[in-house]
Amino acid sequence: MTLLRVILLVAFGLTASLLGALFLFQRHLIYPGAFGAGLAEGERRVPAGTEAVAVTTADGRRLYGLWRAPEPGHGVVLTFHGNGSLPEPHAARFSSGVWREAGWGTLAIAYGGYPGSAGSPSEASLIEDGMAAYRFVRDRAPDAPILLHGHSMGAAVTVAVAAREPHLGLYLEAPFVSLARLVAEHFPLLPGLLLRDTWRSDRRIGAAAGRILIVHGTDDPVIPVAHGRDLAALAGTRARFVAVPGDHVSLLGQRDAEAEATFRPVRSGEPNPAMPR
Repeated sequence: MTLLRVILLVAFGLTASLLGALFLFQRHLIYPGAFGAGLAEGERRVPAGTEAVAVTTADGRRLYGLWRAPEPGHGVVLTFHGNGSLPEPHAARFSSGVWREAGWGTLAIAYGGYPGSAGSPSEASLIEDGMAAYRFVRDRAPDAPILLHGHSMGAAVTVAVAAREPHLGLYLEAPFVSLARLVAEHFPLLPGLLLRDTWRSDRRIGAAAGRILIVHGTDDPVIPVAHGRDLAALAGTRARFVAVPGDHVSLLGQRDAEAEATFRPVRSGEPNPAMPR
């Protein structure tokens, strides 16, 4: 066996091993919040104005959730966090400020496998988690319009739920067109066929009804701003895209006042305010 052949065989073996490991452990990279150290006992804090609840999925898993009931005649923000986050920040945000003043309720959940929730994360399981959260809101507040909100990975969950269930509208912060495109942009040498969860929001956004407000930071190093702009274009005239100064996290909440006014449920026969420009 020649030296060149040995080198090629070793290189092939190392490449195959690397790709095999990537295929097997890719969900550790896609859903890092489910594979971290977790929360120590007593570390979790329930945001003021909310209560900890159990949300049950169709397959019997129990998810940790934070719930605030809406005031009579008002809507609920069903919010989904990013892949490395937890429900507490969104629960605190949507149960205070302009949202609380306007009477909104909220539900934020931890995905299966994340601290407090049973299961393991995948595209199919996160969508079921979102559907379970939707059913919980329908059960607790059957007459309340539901505004679907999501940040980053949570935006993909939001779009998937919106394609299946009636809703008031979509409020998306730093969404991606598809995970397949995002991975290809960050890791162009990786074979796309290895990706097990593709999260094709581009194929789902057309089935989402109602108004859509997409907000994206101009300096987002995780999900380039072009993703938000392109997803809005795919949604058509129902969507409004707003680029704001900030990165993947600092953009959060910058347009909350306008979003609340935009998606405020119709009351006393009055139409919703126009989409912000």
